[in-house]
Amino acid sequence: MTVAPVESSATSTALVLPFEVASARKARRRLDADLTAAGIFADDVQDALLVLSELVGNALRHARPLPAGTLRVTWARLPEQLVELAVTDGGGPTHPRTLELPASALGGRGLAIVGDLSETWGVRRDAESTTVYAVLRCRAAAPA
Repeated sequence: MTVAPVESSATSTALVLPFEVASARKARRRLDADLTAAGIFADDVQDALLVLSELVGNALRHARPLPAGTLRVTWARLPEQLVELAVTDGGGPTHPRTLELPASALGGRGLAIVGDLSETWGVRRDAESTTVYAVLRCRAAAPA
């Protein structure tokens, strides 16, 4: 299955991707291209790519696909130099949340990383899906 752009504009993109690990890379590449083309500061682009990777990875690890065997990845540039990243899946048995972990834990820090890099993050649920979103500050790069 290939990337199916659902919608795209100068300020937002929505992709429907296969519910598979390779989709994280596809989403990252598209987000990188969109934010770079918009003139976003390179460090903020890297933060956005990391957050998107965590959101997609968590969906693949902890949730079910949407009915068509897919997940939906969206981002939108908002006022005040903000970008909202969101991943929608078919939901899972647990509610996405940060975990209190010992320093020796090998995993489970994904949403803590999302929380550290974003202005805010949260979860929206309905009967068929769960969307985890994060809002990041993405400053315009200084002119060269």
